Amino acid sequence: MSFDIDRLRRDEFPWAADGESTYLNTASTGPLPRRSVVAVADFSERRAAPHRMTDELQFGTLDRSRELVAKLIHAQSSEIALTTNTGFGINIAATSLPLGKGDVVLGIEHEFPANVYPWMAASKRRAFEFRLLPVSNGIPSQEQLIAALDDRGVRAVAISWVGFASGYRFDLAAIGAECRRRGIIFVVDAIQGLGPATIDVEACAIDILACGAQKWLLSPWGTGFVYVRRDLIRSLDPVFASWMGVRGSDDFARLVDYDLAWRDDARRFEFITLPFQEFAGLNASLDLFFELGPANVAAYTASLVDRVLSWATSNAVEVVTPADRAHRAGIVSLRFPDGVARSDKLRAAGVVHSFREGAIRLAPYFFNTRDEVDRALDVLSLSR
Repeated sequence: MSFDIDRLRRDEFPWAADGESTYLNTASTGPLPRRSVVAVADFSERRAAPHRMTDELQFGTLDRSRELVAKLIHAQSSEIALTTNTGFGINIAATSLPLGKGDVVLGIEHEFPANVYPWMAASKRRAFEFRLLPVSNGIPSQEQLIAALDDRGVRAVAISWVGFASGYRFDLAAIGAECRRRGIIFVVDAIQGLGPATIDVEACAIDILACGAQKWLLSPWGTGFVYVRRDLIRSLDPVFASWMGVRGSDDFARLVDYDLAWRDDARRFEFITLPFQEFAGLNASLDLFFELGPANVAAYTASLVDRVLSWATSNAVEVVTPADRAHRAGIVSLRFPDGVARSDKLRAAGVVHSFREGAIRLAPYFFNTRDEVDRALDVLSLSR
């Protein structure tokens, strides 16, 4: 491990250092580092007395958010639009891409609803087909998905990088390459992958990537982003017009010189007013990521998941999540015949987790210790 976890917990997650909870539920809501809480409070303190707030601080906060997000996913800041959640970014794709009658968008069954309902709604309005490919025991088939790219009319693929219930992780580079070769638009929901895994959107040939920051990026509710590939931006018109989505809107002295000419960058999709104070918190959280090193965060998280999987193998526990590191990230789901009862015992022991689609979902992260994971597994063992 390349960082001091005891110091990290003491400085940023004091409740964890004090043993208040064994929190293995980042896949639901990520805790806020202390620095993020301070950043939100400081910004809100200025907001309380608006004369202390400058345009440079207000809009500069969003500029920095775009820069930090771009660095995290290996993009350009001009390709980043800030959003309040993952679903907003998915809706941009579903409503703005050139889709219509005879076109097919491929998705996956057992997908999180935020990456289903926008496509279902848009398909009704725009007359394209939204087709969900089947899963087996909750696990999708990457091979089946790639084979389906040759089906008649397929124009776009919309998948989650990591499944919210199974923890299955797609090989985005392999799928992106196949989509790019066929001229198929590749849309990714990254909320359950970014953080416990690293990504290079250009290397993965991703066209649009949406991600809320409230889970694995340990940021406030109401923060997120959408990446739109620079060569695609100018060909997409926003369905909803924000007054700051047009060129020249930064000049507040000429606001009534109306000209519906969209910005040349991804900010044409931003819907102002955004929660500036929450993005100040996001910036603080991402600063922590870069201090620790995204690759170090991913490696340590993988080691905790390895620990759970090793225990499951030794105890003949059914594991939904693939054992192959290439096809998992921070989620590990375990299925028991008496899963609800075991989940209750974990909760009674102070182990915060989720129960999803018939399985106990554990989501350890870089602020967790190995001892915490072992204590959770001990509770599961005692339930046998």
